[in-house]
Amino acid sequence: MSNGRVEWGTGESATAVEMGGFGIDPDDKRAMWEEATRETANMLAMRPYPGFQGRWFDMPCRNLVPKAVQKPHPPMWVACSRRETIHLAARNGLGALTFSFLDPDQAAKWVEEYYAIIKSSECVPIGHNVNPNIAIVTGMSCHQEEAEAIRRGLDGFRFFGYSLGYYALFGEHRPGRGDLWERFWQVKDQLPDNAGRGGIGTPEQLRAHLARYEKAGIDQVMFIQQSGTNRHEHICESLEVFAEHVMPEFKERDVMREAAKRRDLAPYIEAALARKPQMAPLDDAAIPRVEAFGRKAPSPLVSSDRGGAIPIPTADPHAARETAQP
Repeated sequence: MSNGRVEWGTGESATAVEMGGFGIDPDDKRAMWEEATRETANMLAMRPYPGFQGRWFDMPCRNLVPKAVQKPHPPMWVACSRRETIHLAARNGLGALTFSFLDPDQAAKWVEEYYAIIKSSECVPIGHNVNPNIAIVTGMSCHQEEAEAIRRGLDGFRFFGYSLGYYALFGEHRPGRGDLWERFWQVKDQLPDNAGRGGIGTPEQLRAHLARYEKAGIDQVMFIQQSGTNRHEHICESLEVFAEHVMPEFKERDVMREAAKRRDLAPYIEAALARKPQMAPLDDAAIPRVEAFGRKAPSPLVSSDRGGAIPIPTADPHAARETAQP
């Protein structure tokens, strides 16, 4: 449906609401993420998937379909909220989806550390490709008048940041009874502006804001717009103004920058993929046959839609032909 534009995001989860709902011990979540992420990449890349018996899940030999348009699978990312997980992303050859609101100077340091690991022997891909990218979150509300951009977008972005903190750090939530918007509204004017505020303003202000991250080496920016009571038509207008007045120059530079980055990283990515432990494919003779339940039925008859019964074969007429094929 996307014609090969899928990006594959992964994450461990971070809150008591999430993990408690599934009975997950927070001490286990890293190991669970590693096992599931590695094996899901194998499922997408292999035909058939040989099967797996692990600590957290078991799966027999099956062929996962449909396969992705991108081969061997879509570019992989992991959600990061701390410097530690930025390093984790690099060690596993994953793009870093950073949900920390970084200023450009801090972002530049994280970029430097991330790409140093990508280029080192520490990088051993968890998937079957390497996705060397860092993306950050910023608020975005673009309007020709600064005051209107702020009126339309600032409260929604502040609510986004407040809700992250509420669920992950300081909240005490009662499912079905907690009114998070009301809690936010009581304290919103006390909340400080942070790095994300720079994405709310005029096209000129957004251009300057994004140029600082571009200079810091950030690869992609994720805009937070659809939170709080932000209105759909205002979001659409904001995107239209951004696309017309801000995006073209960044898009043009990005094409050249990305090509140069890929050339620079190519030998390091090749070396990283050579270090990856590979799951061995099954020989054809080792691929198990999965019998339909009907083959084990006591009677060779099965009901028909028109009443009565019709005979069914007790042996697979194609079995000999399948065996002879490579």
